[in-house]
Order: sequence, then structure tokens, then C-alpha cells
Amino acid sequence: MPDITGEAIDKICTIEAKNRGMPIKVLAPMYDAARKLVGNRPITMVAAEKLKAAVGKGDSVMVLTGAGYAPQMPFGESDGPPGAAAIARALYRGLGAVPAYVLEECHAGPVVASSHAIGLMVKEHYEDAKNKHLGATMEYAPKTQTEVEKWANDLLDKYQPKALISAERIGPGKDGVLHTATGIPFYDPSSPSAEGIIDISPIVTEATKRGILTIGIGDHGNEIGFGAIREIVVETMPKGESLGTTTACDIVLPVMMSNWGCYGIEAALAYLLQKPDIIHTPAQEERMLRACLDAGGLEAMWCTTDFIVDGLEGETSMAVMQFLGNIVRKNLEEPTRGLAH
Repeated sequence: MPDITGEAIDKICTIEAKNRGMPIKVLAPMYDAARKLVGNRPITMVAAEKLKAAVGKGDSVMVLTGAGYAPQMPFGESDGPPGAAAIARALYRGLGAVPAYVLEECHAGPVVASSHAIGLMVKEHYEDAKNKHLGATMEYAPKTQTEVEKWANDLLDKYQPKALISAERIGPGKDGVLHTATGIPFYDPSSPSAEGIIDISPIVTEATKRGILTIGIGDHGNEIGFGAIREIVVETMPKGESLGTTTACDIVLPVMMSNWGCYGIEAALAYLLQKPDIIHTPAQEERMLRACLDAGGLEAMWCTTDFIVDGLEGETSMAVMQFLGNIVRKNLEEPTRGLAH
């Protein structure tokens, strides 16, 4: 039964609906490759099972996000923060976990706004979140790339996380540079860093070395996690050789948009825990998306505050939440006989 539910969830999250100016017909081959890594089972359900097995009450889970930079998107985009907030809320309410958002300071506003919009408070101090069970907490990346390696190790020592989830967080290509979904470098490769753009992928690499569960969610192969299927990204994506990240995760989930991947794992976890109320509602989705946009998380197609995520109207994501909620609730219902026809 879990896999029947998981199949339906995965199908919703992997519907491809894109402007022809963006790479098309790329999601299916990346999803198929990622699915093979988990025994050809529904990826959202496998991820939820692993999280349920690894994370207990009071355990920390790191949630990474953040894509988009100045001048086009100085505070990031509307894909990523809502998904990170939704999965953090599900872990908090479903497993009693302590979510810790890990990101650059420029991306904090939309994440906090998204989190607060669906009832997950973000505390400045880790001790308040953990000892008083008052919600999530936040950790900022250092200002220079040379500080990242030590920072990553110190952070893992401090939190001792049981899992790390990366949602729409850009990972480095083979040249060590972060790229957009169309293969454009975020900064001059000859510069070690530019305008505060920091590669925080070393924390994922170190987490993997320590045996911590890592899950990467993305939509074009330039996000953390897709190093696990980089060969397919290179074959499938235009400019895949340059934009395809080298950073791998234990589980990688290719989806239409990263928010939806987070929502899919949220739904699968709700099914496994038999707690459908963990899934946020379409009304909460609207509130969260608008809060993210109001806080500066722009839609990525035209860099506006229009009610859009990755080119799709916000109502589309609201419908996704209605569908995911129905899938979980119907699969948890007691079997009943239908009317004779």
C-alpha cells in the first residue's frame, strides 16, 4: 500500500509544464535515473520512510534552500522557501524534530515568512527551538568561501543532525561554480566569490561522510543532490556538462518544481504516520506563497511579485496540495463497498 500511495504522489510532483524557452522533456529521464537509485520505488515514499526511521523527537534536521541573487532576485525566488517551510513543518509536527534552516542571509526573509505563514515559528537561538520545542531555527552561511569548510564541520558538530534535506539549493558544477538552470554562471569563475554568493555544498559532502541521511530536491540538475545522477543530467540537460552539479545525496528527487518535491515527501510522511493533518491545505499554500513573494522571494520567470512559481500560477500549487491531500486521505480510509451498478 505505501508504494501505491507513493506512485500517485510521485506522478503529481513530476508533471512537466514549462515554457518552451526552458529545457523540456528533461524531467522523466532524470526521475527514472533517480528512481533506480532507490530500488525502482516511488522516491517520495522512500525518502519519507528513511526520514521516519532516522529522525526521532528532539532530533535535528537541517533544511537547505536558496536560489537566485542580485540584481535579478536579491532575496531569492518563490521556489524553495515554501517547500523548505512545508517539509520543516511536517518534520516538526509529525516527528517532533527540530528543523534548522541553513542558507545565506540574503535568502532568510522569504524562508521565515513562508515558515510563519503556515504556523512554524523560527527562533533565533537553537536552544529555544530544541529545549522548549518552539519551532525551527536558522543558521547563516559565512560571508566568504574560505570559511565554509570549518563552518560546515562546526555546524554538524553542534546540531548532530539525523538528516539533511536540500531543496532548490544550487550546487557547484565541475568547475566549482554555481550555475542557473540555463547554464549561466552566477558569478565570474575567475573570482572566488562575488556579491556574497557562497557555495554551501561542503556541509552536504561532510554530512554524507558522517553517515547522515541526505536528500536533494530539484528541477534542473544544477541543485545539490543531482551529482548522484550527473551522467544523466549531462546527457539530458542543455549545457548539462557545465551546470550539472557534482554534489550528490543519498536520495535525489527530480520534480517539476522543488516546492512540489517537498510537498510530496510531506504527503508521504503524513501517510506513513497516518496523520493526514500534517499536510498543509490549499488555503495555507496560498498564504505561504503570498508571504514568500511579499518578503522578496520573486517568481523566477520574470522576476516579479506576481502570484507565480516557476511560470505556473499559484493556483496550480494550491491544486497540487488539494490533490496530494486527497491521495493520502483516500489511501488511509477504511475500504468500503461502492454502489452496485
